[in-house]
Amino acid sequence: MADLPAFLDRMRPAVPDIVVPRAVLPFFLPRCRVRGRLVRLGPLADALLTRHPHPPLITALAGQALALVAGLAVSLKFRGTFSLQVKGDGPVPHLLVDCTDTGELRFYVRTAPDRLAPLLDADPAPAASALLGRGYLAFTVDPGTGARPHQGIVAISGESFEEMALAYFRESVQLAGLVRLAAARRPAGWRAGGLILERIPNTGGAEAPDSQETDEAWRTATALASTLSHSELLDDGLAPERLLYRLFHSEGVSADRPRSLAYGCRCTRARLSGVLSGFGADDLDHMATDGTITVTCEFCNHDFRFPRAELPGRSVAD
Repeated sequence: MADLPAFLDRMRPAVPDIVVPRAVLPFFLPRCRVRGRLVRLGPLADALLTRHPHPPLITALAGQALALVAGLAVSLKFRGTFSLQVKGDGPVPHLLVDCTDTGELRFYVRTAPDRLAPLLDADPAPAASALLGRGYLAFTVDPGTGARPHQGIVAISGESFEEMALAYFRESVQLAGLVRLAAARRPAGWRAGGLILERIPNTGGAEAPDSQETDEAWRTATALASTLSHSELLDDGLAPERLLYRLFHSEGVSADRPRSLAYGCRCTRARLSGVLSGFGADDLDHMATDGTITVTCEFCNHDFRFPRAELPGRSVAD
């Protein structure tokens, strides 16, 4: 997490200062024993995704990942950062999205341009599995206090990001779930959203419904959620409460307190200067071009320029 709020951090680069107050709306379906989150990033999606000159195919993949991480993070009680890291052997060998406990989102994608080029004009567009290849997804909660991170790792399986996320539910969280994700360029810019359902496990007891009844209720909830279109999910003009009512009014849907999301790159000039000060003088000389060292933040794509003369470098004795 950032040491200071963005508006007080004078060393922060000139990146968008955007907060979407009602970006994630948790909800509950009491008749189905189901909880869920509706994620609508709104203009935050465009602010995040357009910082990088990725082709639309990759931008859409990143947008889905942002919506997924935001929806999962809200369901957890943690301090620090919740992240999704995908590593594979495909045209997109590395994707990282993280979200702090206060809702600050950021992402990074690395591509292999030679392997990606043949897929850019493919019709239909290739599935996420074709972009990521074989590898794994790591979901991590990092307290950021020196404590050991908690991590769940699952192999990349399925065709879409939605199917890959369900593998995480089955193998790591051990809950039945449903995930719907969408990201696309709209008239007002890029938008991304998601719907996540989780089946609340039966704790037993004399008053617990029998398994046939709860199975049927879960099938009802997932059937209703499956009617959600990408257009509805990305429509800024459709209020989240209205959308939930449209989907689940027959099941007595109840919304919880909405959560905000914000532009969340935490890079600062001071922090990077501290990193560079740990290098030796010869290393800094090698990094410099025409007397300037340029460091680019992989998350916000901002260039920080440091005059070499201002960084004397660590001595050999150190």
